Amino acid sequence: MPRTARRVSSSGFYHVTARSVGRQALFEDDADREAFLDLLDRQLDKYEMVLRAWCLMDNHVHLLLEDPEGHLSEAMHGLMMRYAQRFNGRSGHVGHVFQDRFGSEAVEGDSHLLETVRYIHNNPENGGICPRGQYPWSSYREYIGVPCRCDTGLVLDMLGGVEGFVEFSEARGSPYMHLRRKRVPDEEARELARAVLGDVDPAHVKTLPRTQRDHHLRNLRSAGLSVRQVERLTGIGRWTITNVTT
Repeated sequence: MPRTARRVSSSGFYHVTARSVGRQALFEDDADREAFLDLLDRQLDKYEMVLRAWCLMDNHVHLLLEDPEGHLSEAMHGLMMRYAQRFNGRSGHVGHVFQDRFGSEAVEGDSHLLETVRYIHNNPENGGICPRGQYPWSSYREYIGVPCRCDTGLVLDMLGGVEGFVEFSEARGSPYMHLRRKRVPDEEARELARAVLGDVDPAHVKTLPRTQRDHHLRNLRSAGLSVRQVERLTGIGRWTITNVTT
């Protein structure tokens, strides 16, 4: 089966994920993590790309990249190839390190951008590892401290500085209260849904256990999606959506 072509982002922003084969560890120690980040820096410099957020988990990575010149594929293929060579040479591992293809999602619109940043930083907490502020291998500390490899200026400007960023990251009640508006345009609905749901495909929400399904439906509505938009994206009937979210 031919691969689906990657969607080109009109904004130049992409949420990129790279996962290990068979959920094996990508990083055996902190030296591996530092090496990955150093290789990433080199690729971004080479292709004039900007890193806006990042998080290294045990068996996958999340990157928010700005790619104004359209070099995402070359940069990521080079990064993954070079890291795999280093990892195999150092560990004695044989074979593929990453899944064949990295994932990329076009990030369109301010709301999608902010939700993607929050989702990336919340990975350690959502994974039951530790609170976002205690995790050393993400850009969250760069946002609340001194940036070293991540360009934090755009997001901090959008949120009114570090205090606004922390408030946004730690929002209680509806986690998407900052993005609420009268209506999300249809052209942004799918991108916003992807950011809200993280690794869950909107079409798979209806297959989840009821508690998880209802949680995701409430989050989609809280982010500003209409009942009809949620229905189209998830395939769940509008009566169920209305009953769960009102």
